[in-house]
Amino acid sequence: MRTIGFALSAVLTVACTVADAQERDAGRSGLDGCFSPPAKYAGQLGDFASPLKFYDGRAVKTAKDWSARRGEILGRWHKIMGEWPPLLKKPKLVTVKTERRENFTQQDVRVEVADGFLVPAILLVPDGKGPFPAAVVTFYDAKTGAGLGMGRSDFGYQLVKRGFVTLSIGGIQPRRRRKDEAGIQQLSFEAYGLANCHTVLAGFPNVDAKRIGIVGHSYGGKKAMFASCLYEKFACAAWSDGGIVFDEKRSNVNYWEPWYLGYAAGKKQRWPGIPGPKNPRTGAYKTLIEQGRDLHELHALMAPRPFLVSGGSEDGPQRWVALNHAIAVNKLLGYKDRVAMTNRKGHSPTRESNAQIGEFFERFLKPAGKRADARR
Repeated sequence: MRTIGFALSAVLTVACTVADAQERDAGRSGLDGCFSPPAKYAGQLGDFASPLKFYDGRAVKTAKDWSARRGEILGRWHKIMGEWPPLLKKPKLVTVKTERRENFTQQDVRVEVADGFLVPAILLVPDGKGPFPAAVVTFYDAKTGAGLGMGRSDFGYQLVKRGFVTLSIGGIQPRRRRKDEAGIQQLSFEAYGLANCHTVLAGFPNVDAKRIGIVGHSYGGKKAMFASCLYEKFACAAWSDGGIVFDEKRSNVNYWEPWYLGYAAGKKQRWPGIPGPKNPRTGAYKTLIEQGRDLHELHALMAPRPFLVSGGSEDGPQRWVALNHAIAVNKLLGYKDRVAMTNRKGHSPTRESNAQIGEFFERFLKPAGKRADARR
């Protein structure tokens, strides 16, 4: 078994890189109030097992304790979901086509997300010298993120207009014929591929490797959450209404499906739908539920890196109960205003929610004084 290594110092290095932004934009109206829960949910921890307790019940009291506890959480989840292959040191990037769009350059590319596994992606580069902040944008396909599809999930297009290099990419499925990928849950493998995308962006001379975030909506929101939580080099993240905790009352918060965490290696896969007696839980999802695990443990792995939950129909204000655990971890480490949530009525992104995501990325990934005038 290969355990993914972790050093708290690496996360703290990323956190210090963006720490100067913590109070800088206190007056930006789009984010006012989003770093603290409504009074109704303030301090509420619910039935979630505290990340500040080791699995044997010992309390986490210091930053050193948290480093050990973080490693324990990371190790447990990787063991259940399937260990990652080694991360690629120099992932390949093949340019297929280059063209101008507005005030940026678009490159249709193929990016290596796993050993010998290249998938289509779209790279958008703003005019100027850089170094630029950057973001990985994940969804069902690459075109939507680059502003070439339908809907408002065009985060890559929106962020390039704000002065970010963006890499938009679609789904990344494990190759079940390969022994090193056969037993990995698809959602974890997606995160692995996105971690390699971070390495691609970090290797560009015009990108600031310490200022790379990740964002996605719905299915992409799930992937962005797993990637940023499991790979500490993402400096910040925005998760748009992917469902940030397990919830079997919500059919769209469907982590139980084989294409997320319910894959049963070597067995017939379950039918789609909410688990029940005739269609029980399977795979890693079944194990996680039996062990009392929930996604708030992954949220805690972000600390002290900032993240935004852009909540809609699946992630309403009640999700603050889970997020309060990540706030508690940040407090232990001496940080505040690192956990944020905004809310809208529907599932789809809106102009307002997208503007909030853009402002969030600018706040934490752009050096002081470098703001794009473009808004959408």
